Amino acid sequence: MKDGNENERQDMSEEQETRPDGHDVKARKPPADGIARACVMGWPVSHSLSPKLHGFWLEKYGIKGAYGTMAITADNLKNALNLIVDRGYAGCNLTAPLKEAALSLMNEHDESCLFSGAVNTVVILPDGRLKGFNSDGFGFVESLKMRQPKWSGERVVILGTGGASRGVIVSLRAAGAKHFTLVNRTAAKAEKIVKAFSLDGAADILPWEKRGDALEGATLVVNCSTLGMADNPALDIELDKLPPEATVCDIVYRPLVTNLLKRAKARGNPVVEGLGMLLHQGRLGFEHWYGRDPEVTAELYAYMGKLASGKSAS
Repeated sequence: MKDGNENERQDMSEEQETRPDGHDVKARKPPADGIARACVMGWPVSHSLSPKLHGFWLEKYGIKGAYGTMAITADNLKNALNLIVDRGYAGCNLTAPLKEAALSLMNEHDESCLFSGAVNTVVILPDGRLKGFNSDGFGFVESLKMRQPKWSGERVVILGTGGASRGVIVSLRAAGAKHFTLVNRTAAKAEKIVKAFSLDGAADILPWEKRGDALEGATLVVNCSTLGMADNPALDIELDKLPPEATVCDIVYRPLVTNLLKRAKARGNPVVEGLGMLLHQGRLGFEHWYGRDPEVTAELYAYMGKLASGKSAS
């Protein structure tokens, strides 16, 4: 979880104090009250469970820290990042629609965000520079290993090839996945992923209307679309061709158990909710900002699961 790329940090220190394509560099002011602060930015952002997640860890470990929300549009992102540097923040998380827009505003990039083309974690270095990370893929694979340790990547079906899918695909491949079937409404977007990740010979592309057919022979299915999210239509897909031993995952965590997962579970398939991905992806930022790699425990999962279900966690 620690960043060990010292050469990159040294090289960046020799650049000019401002970059026309990025953040205006200013030294980060240490907080006068000694409280390490971070936040999540997005539009909208009121639905985010990140403050509850980080608040749980801060209390558990007795860390003097705070984590809040900032409702920010993509047009105001650069100003917002300048603001939290001025206020001595340690960094922030980013959610839709800011992840892609943030890439050009970073002064340094971890390879995770370069591969995914999006930033979900920003670390403000002591000199005020912004370093971008993407922990979505890490969070997904860690959750998968914890919830279904016997998962197989022999044939992975990815439903939807938006921003979240890129991190998931990269991390699954690093974890040993062998073949991908990408199902998307726009073939060109899927083709870009195949090219970017050198998946020629290890990937197929199918149109969205063939999504049911794509499940034949699958060992792992991941819904990377927002279909099934609260207030969104459910994912309309026939499961008849899905092998009974295939693991079915959803990156959506509200509702905790989506319609896709309910249907898959009813027919006997092992399933993985999107909540675990949220919990594990939060670890990277927490470690950088507050100095400790936090644990994802059964207690935390139960607490956050109640919140994701709209129930009281008290």
